[in-house]
Amino acid sequence: MEAAALRRTYEDLLAEVTAGGFGPPPPGELTAEQVLAHLAANDELLIEATEAVLAGSPWTYYDAQSTLPPQVDAMVAHPAGLPGLAAWLHTTSGRLCGLVERLGPAAETPVDCHLRESVELFIEESLPWGRMLDIHGRIHLPLHLDQLRAMRTAAR
Repeated sequence: MEAAALRRTYEDLLAEVTAGGFGPPPPGELTAEQVLAHLAANDELLIEATEAVLAGSPWTYYDAQSTLPPQVDAMVAHPAGLPGLAAWLHTTSGRLCGLVERLGPAAETPVDCHLRESVELFIEESLPWGRMLDIHGRIHLPLHLDQLRAMRTAAR
């Protein structure tokens, strides 16, 4: 995934957050705050993996902690609430996009990837790191953007 396309996806997501007006999620789904905390925490995992790829170090990307309810609930306790979580996501997404700009040929580096988010997004295999970042930008982020939009619609 190109860094510019990834930045646009994050901009769309953050614009939705800025629009606000979120109602409760459907049963079993994440709240708007939980979505932001999950994405920011996941960005930090993606940043670690991307830094390792750039350094030529072996790495395993394992997104479990940022999706488990106790961990997400702990992250949601951000003192600045939704705006603070949005600022955290703005920071992490900017750092990630900056690293993606530097990847070049290292994007072909195989990384063991473990992502268990939903029926639509379940990965347990070694992938070129650029492919995993593409999945994040083209599938993972839009799934959460759709969640946020659905909660905003429900709030009207």
